[in-house]
Amino acid sequence: MAQACINNTHWHGSDDCRARGAVVSTFASLNSVTELSHLADEDVRLLQQIAREDRQAFGLFYDRYSNVLFSTALRILNDRTDAADVTQDVFLQIWNKSATYNPALGKPFHWAMTLIRNKAIDRLRSRKRRYEFMEELAGELSGNAFNLVDNDVFSHEKASLIRIAVETLPLEQRQAIEMAFLGGMTQEQIAQQLQQPLGTIKARIRRGMLKLREHLKGVL
Repeated sequence: MAQACINNTHWHGSDDCRARGAVVSTFASLNSVTELSHLADEDVRLLQQIAREDRQAFGLFYDRYSNVLFSTALRILNDRTDAADVTQDVFLQIWNKSATYNPALGKPFHWAMTLIRNKAIDRLRSRKRRYEFMEELAGELSGNAFNLVDNDVFSHEKASLIRIAVETLPLEQRQAIEMAFLGGMTQEQIAQQLQQPLGTIKARIRRGMLKLREHLKGVL
């Protein structure tokens, strides 16, 4: 089971993997400061082994903390798919960046919890910007922005139609809109990333949205 969860160093976020994490939950058996201290020392050794690409150590660390990290992401995001994606990202980060862990800055568990919280909050902000972009586009199309956040099925259908329409845009407009719509970036972030003036980025997005309005008229 552990090998299936970490196959090719990718955590798949499956129900079986999460269930296994729950079964081996660390905290049910912890009843003393001594045990906590011993566990922290063991976690440090695991991270040191993971830095040497030790899959068995990675599997042990995964078994120990996958459930609690997934639960933390789920509480923040309130979406199992997003929480699974974020948890996968964090375990990949642990696999790739464990050598950067500094024991002087805190226990491995606290380090992992910081990673999951930061990733989940970033995903939440990105999702909010995507919804805002879609509502803005909906306003362009109909004059009345619909509430995508309150209707997940409706928003997914609209998102699919918009993605298809975006692919028909000129490259520069498509790039800017994809970074906003799919990447969840602000116009200021896009300008910085592409090293273009903010006004240029705003113009590209505006022209692209006008083209999308024509393309999607009568569809949305």
